[in-house]
Amino acid sequence: MTRFWYIRTVDPQTLLYTGLTRDGTFYIENGRIKHPVKNFRFNESPIIMLNNLETLGQQVRVNGSLIPYMKIRDFTFTSLSDAV
Repeated sequence: MTRFWYIRTVDPQTLLYTGLTRDGTFYIENGRIKHPVKNFRFNESPIIMLNNLETLGQQVRVNGSLIPYMKIRDFTFTSLSDAV
């Protein structure tokens, strides 16, 4: 995923968030982009996400912050949405 359409709080006590990916979601096989895929809705907590962190990559600047690429095991996607 490279962009999100939005991210919203679902449950502030558990830090559960929901969001939708935006253009830039691709199927990757053996390190190569194969084709674009539909957008995904997700429900995830950053606490669980960081517990499932497998790899940190190079940092990129996003709105003034440095954010590393991350590979997350068992990230929770809940549905598909047609690409905009």
